[in-house]
Amino acid sequence: MSFDDAYQALTDHDDDARWAYGTGFTDPLAGVPSEVPPEVDAADLASYCLMLGDDALILSHRLQEWVTRAPELEDELALANIALDLLGQARLLLTRAGQVLECSEDDLAFRRDTTDFRNVCLAERADGDFAALIARLFVLVSWRLAAFDRLTGSRDAMLAAIAAKGVKELTYHRDYAAQWVVRLGDGTALSHDRMATAISAVMPATAELFETHPVEERLAATGVAVDPASLRHEFNAVLSEVLTAARLWPVPFAAGTATYPPGRHRGSGGRDGLHTAGLTGVLVEMQSVARAVPGGVW
Repeated sequence: MSFDDAYQALTDHDDDARWAYGTGFTDPLAGVPSEVPPEVDAADLASYCLMLGDDALILSHRLQEWVTRAPELEDELALANIALDLLGQARLLLTRAGQVLECSEDDLAFRRDTTDFRNVCLAERADGDFAALIARLFVLVSWRLAAFDRLTGSRDAMLAAIAAKGVKELTYHRDYAAQWVVRLGDGTALSHDRMATAISAVMPATAELFETHPVEERLAATGVAVDPASLRHEFNAVLSEVLTAARLWPVPFAAGTATYPPGRHRGSGGRDGLHTAGLTGVLVEMQSVARAVPGGVW
């Protein structure tokens, strides 16, 4: 392979295998039918896509905060790649929601207020140390992988295609996080204690992951969505296997460590726009340019 100059090499469209996102990147949804399935409420479908898309968007932003802060260079690259994968999932899901709502992915990402976001509260939580980050990442991607694996059979062709792509990415994300859980849990006395503290602190906040929202219930009945309550058995099996290997099972839940918005009760939370203060800080940073330059294109 030879080129006359470096620019030609960068703009060549015939050898995109060299690049993670080459100049000739193929749209993973190209050719996928976009019609809303019969007997499916379009507003419910848009809301569901926002739920899954917002989970990925906000978690991606939190992971980006760890670039330059991870313990090793290869982990900074790994976390950056995971963040990019999640950002890609968010873009596809927000695009699907935008098709129904007749707006763009940028409108949904940068021009909604805190109460309009539908991510689970655990996605927006900040991490005090690397062990806390790994515990939260492991829990969230294990839960998300279980959901996406089932969504590959969704009656909505777009959701099924997004899930099929996401399963491959999330499998790596879960493996990466699980390896770190075991490495820290089965490491030194200090690393074991830090990982145990992180796991016990994050577990109370997982309750929201398995609460079925009315939108999820209606769409699950039509074969479009996944009832999150049905994911608990698979999630628990993965958790038990990894934490046993890490010498962290059973989990000693830490008292008073759940992070929920004020006034939260069972059946309410991020899916209904009730968030912690953590999301406000994320959106202030993430939306600053778009709000400072209304109508800007970049």
